[in-house]
Amino acid sequence: MFNLETWEMLSYVVTVIGLPVAIWVFMFEQRKGRENEEDEVYQSLSDNYQEFLKIALANPDLHLFADGNVRELNQEQRERMAIIFEMLISLFERAYLLLYEEKMTEMQARRWSSWEDYMRDWCRRSDFRAALPALLRGEDPEFAAYLAALAASQS
Repeated sequence: MFNLETWEMLSYVVTVIGLPVAIWVFMFEQRKGRENEEDEVYQSLSDNYQEFLKIALANPDLHLFADGNVRELNQEQRERMAIIFEMLISLFERAYLLLYEEKMTEMQARRWSSWEDYMRDWCRRSDFRAALPALLRGEDPEFAAYLAALAASQS
C-alpha cells in the first residue's frame, strides 16, 4: 500500500513534527510533576504549622500571641515555652530547607514569602529573639544565619 518514498516522507514528518512535540510534552509533564510536588510540600508544611498553632492555642497561659511583654513565667511554663519554640524552629528550618532558594520562580517566591512572614512575626517577640541563639545551635548553618539576620532586622 505504501511505497518506500511514502514511508520515507512519513519518517521525515515524524522527525520534524512528532519528535519536537514529544519532547515538549515530556518537558511539560516533568514541569507539572515538579509543581505538584512543590504544592504537596507546601501543603504539608502548612498543615504542620496549623498543628503547631493548635499546640500554641492549647497553652493560653504562655501568651504566645500577645503583643508586648509577657508577665513572668514559672519554671513549668518556661519549659513548655522552650519546647514550643524548639518545635517552631524545627518547622521553620524544614520550610527553609524545602522551600528557600536563591533564585525562585514567582510561585516559589510567593510560597516562601508566607513562611518568611511567619518567621518575622515570631522574631518580633523579644522572648523568642532572646532564646534564638540557643535554639539555633546545631541547626543548618545557612538557616541559622538567615533567621538570625531576620531577627536582627525585627528588633
